[in-house]
Amino acid sequence: MADNRHTKLLIIGSGPAGYTAGVYASRAMLDPLLVQGIEPGGQLTTTTEVENWPGDTEVQGPDLMVRMEAHAKAMGTEIIGDIISDLDLSRRPFTAKGDSGTTYTCDAVVLATGARAKWLGLETEEKFKGFGVSACATCDGFFYRGQEIVVIGGGNTAVEEALFLTKFASKVTLIHRRDELRCEKILEDRLMKNEKIEPLWFHELVEVTGTDMPLGVEGIKVKNVKTGEITELACKGVFVAIGHAPASELVIDQLETHMGGYVVTKPDSTATSIPGVFAAGDLTDHLYRQAVTSAGMGCMAALEAERFLAGEE
Repeated sequence: MADNRHTKLLIIGSGPAGYTAGVYASRAMLDPLLVQGIEPGGQLTTTTEVENWPGDTEVQGPDLMVRMEAHAKAMGTEIIGDIISDLDLSRRPFTAKGDSGTTYTCDAVVLATGARAKWLGLETEEKFKGFGVSACATCDGFFYRGQEIVVIGGGNTAVEEALFLTKFASKVTLIHRRDELRCEKILEDRLMKNEKIEPLWFHELVEVTGTDMPLGVEGIKVKNVKTGEITELACKGVFVAIGHAPASELVIDQLETHMGGYVVTKPDSTATSIPGVFAAGDLTDHLYRQAVTSAGMGCMAALEAERFLAGEE
């Protein structure tokens, strides 16, 4: 028989925003339930060195998230390994349904579902996903020892992926539509000094080529955005690093959103367009997208949820 669980505060998502919300909500004696979602720990579980988390000169992303989960649990957050597949915000108590069959009801909810990697939308990109095309260098970089690979993109994500991949690859070609990067200056400096990385400016990926039996990447075709000229490059791996999109599918038709699906919150607040619903982290932040700002918003969301619930009582 399916379970039914009720809680004052339901937290959906388990990145820095979700776990921090759990810490603060627990300290406020709200006895929150936190449903981890499809990627427990969020995007930081697929990174390696994190150098901008206050208090840690360098920390491994997965280790940091293990510590955050343990902290939330120690404070009293009940952490549940489930995936919310449906969320009804039309009336209170709000109702969420999990893949496990459990139905969760709550008086307030913190949405911390984060973001996920964007793709280019090419047929051949889709064809070779998992067989030479990837969006996660830390997941798949190991498989390309001594190989030539390419990274698509020009922001922080692309540069971080390219730098990380030099640990394995013999050569990394960074392909970007422009001739300047959109990343932190310290990352740009590291990239330009790395002899294994070669930027290819003013180009975009138009096709991934490879074998069918077995399925595998052998190269790519890129187009010069100024001249239209097509060039073929040999490579064994293609890493797409063009940013992330908010994971707002649960609420896209219920809450006010903008900028391609980011949840709108009130100024200086995590409150959304529905009272009792709060959003934190990359789900709402299209500007900073940092672990530390996500954690800060998780704190804000829990404190605002506490005030909302106290006002209801």
